[in-house]
Amino acid sequence: MFADPETWVAIAFIILLALFGYFGVHRMLLTALDHRAERIRSELDEAKRLKEEAAKVLADYKSRRASAEREAAEIVTSAKAEAERIATEAKAKMEDFVARRTKAAESKIALAEAQALADVRSAAAEAAVQAATSVLSQTVKGKLADDLVAKGIKEVRQKLN
Repeated sequence: MFADPETWVAIAFIILLALFGYFGVHRMLLTALDHRAERIRSELDEAKRLKEEAAKVLADYKSRRASAEREAAEIVTSAKAEAERIATEAKAKMEDFVARRTKAAESKIALAEAQALADVRSAAAEAAVQAATSVLSQTVKGKLADDLVAKGIKEVRQKLN
């Protein structure tokens, strides 16, 4: 029995356990395991807290993103409305500009027509005066002719102008 090596290993093991018990190694092991369990528990609590915090931050960013998307949609809508308003104003201004230019052109044409009519009347009056002068000068002679010509010229000018 004492010759077997297994017996000596068992006796050495029992002596080692007794020494461990005497020096309180089992209490140190249990304390170390308790500390390790407490550390793991605190790390798990910290991880849970960080997870909740991350969820709050994620929810905050999602709400900010939704708000930014709504704001962008409002900006696009207002920009479209503003563009339509500007286009309407530009169209109205263009129509007004065309109407004013057309009116100005019509008034220039009317003025040119009136001037042309006045020029034609003046030329006709001059031609009539020349014709009357030549006819009267050939038919009537002397002082009477000069008086008639002057009187006729005066009357024609008054009537045509």
